[in-house]
Amino acid sequence: MKAADARAMTVDQLDDEVLKLKKEQFNLRFQRATGQLENTSRVREVRRDIARILTIARQKRAGDEPKVKVEAPKPEQPKARRTAKRRPPVKSRSKPSLKSRAKAKRK
Repeated sequence: MKAADARAMTVDQLDDEVLKLKKEQFNLRFQRATGQLENTSRVREVRRDIARILTIARQKRAGDEPKVKVEAPKPEQPKARRTAKRRPPVKSRSKPSLKSRAKAKRK
């Protein structure tokens, strides 16, 4: 069920729809447990439909206006890309060998 369809219903109709969906969810659970469920994605759809309808019913009871996404105006010109600052290459120093370290300690 789409949200637009649910918003057109009254609160009583939404409650009836939730009851119907909960019965369907119960039957789907038994079908899954016995291995008879063919459309496994229906479980997820029903669960989300129940949540969607309950949300819309709560909004209607509270008198809230549903939140609608408002797109921000697009900028006229894209911003210039930042370029990464390059670091100077690191000079690789070879580690002194064990022999040279031993000589340095003797001195």
